[in-house]
Amino acid sequence: MTEVLPSAAECPTKSAVIQALAYFEVFSYPLTPEEIFAFCAEPRSTREEVFDRLQSLVEQGSAFQFGGFFQLKKEASWGGNRRDCNCRADKFLPIARRVARFIGCFPFVRGVFVSGSLSKHCMRPDSDIDFFVVTAPGRLWLARTLLVLFKKIFLLNSHKYFCVNYFVDTEHLEIEEKNRFTATESVTLLPMWGREIYLDFCRANVWAWQRYPHFAQRPTVGIPAYSRGFFKKLLEKMLTGKLGDWLDRKAMRLTVSFWKRKFQAMDSETFDLALKSRRGVSKHHPLHFQQKVLERFEENLRRLGH
Repeated sequence: MTEVLPSAAECPTKSAVIQALAYFEVFSYPLTPEEIFAFCAEPRSTREEVFDRLQSLVEQGSAFQFGGFFQLKKEASWGGNRRDCNCRADKFLPIARRVARFIGCFPFVRGVFVSGSLSKHCMRPDSDIDFFVVTAPGRLWLARTLLVLFKKIFLLNSHKYFCVNYFVDTEHLEIEEKNRFTATESVTLLPMWGREIYLDFCRANVWAWQRYPHFAQRPTVGIPAYSRGFFKKLLEKMLTGKLGDWLDRKAMRLTVSFWKRKFQAMDSETFDLALKSRRGVSKHHPLHFQQKVLERFEENLRRLGH
C-alpha cells in the first residue's frame, strides 16, 4: 500500500524542513541533513523524522539532492559553490582568531565573536570577516571609536579582515529584534575571545535557542577567557569616571550625527533598525540586510505556496 504523506500544513516537521531550506535558499546555500535538523524550528521533531520528511520531499520532487546537500531549487551548481565557500572559510578562520584576540586587547572590550557568513562556515570571494563585539557598560562608543579609528588609520579602512559592525555592552546582551534572521545570527555566533561573555550572551538570548531547539551552543573549549593586560588596565583606569563618561557620550553624538547626515534619505524607522544607536547597542547595517533577507524568505515561502 502506498503511504499517504501529510501536507506541510498537517505535518509540523515537514513545514519546519521546508522553512529551513527556504531560508538558506536566500543565500543559494544548500544544507546537509544535520544542518536541516539543527535549523528545524519544530521542537518535537526527532532527527529520524526530519530525515524521513526530507527524503519524502525529494521523492515528491519538492526538494532536490546533489551529493550530500539538499535544496528547494534544481540548481546543481550550488553544491560546488558551497564547497568552495567552505574551503575558503577554513583558510579565514585562523585569521579571524588572531584578529579577535587583537580586538580583545582594546580598552573596554569584553568579548569578541565572529558573525555573518564566516560564522556559518562560509566565505564567498567578496565576504568580510564580521565581528560582534561586547564592551564594558558605559564605554561602548569609546571602544567602538578606538577600533574604527585603528581600522581607518592603520588598515586604510579595509573591511576584509576587520569589519566591526555590531556592538553591545554586557548589560544589553539580549537582542531586541526577535525573528528568524536574528535567531539564526545569534545561535551561529562563533566565540573567539571572552569565553564567559559568550556564555552570558547565550543565557540572555534563550529565545533564539527556543526558536532553534536542536541547535547546540558553540563549544567554548580552547576559547580564551576575558583578560586585561597591563596597558589595557592602565588605559581603562585613565578613562574611568567623568572623563570616560564625557568621551563616550561625545563619541556617540559625533557618530550618530555623521550617520544622520550620510544616510539622510532613510526614514527614522529604517534608520533605527539599520543603524541602531543606544548607549548600550550600536549596529551599523546601512544596507538593511536583515530586512532584505526576511523579505526574500517570505517570497520563497509564497512561491512554494507555504
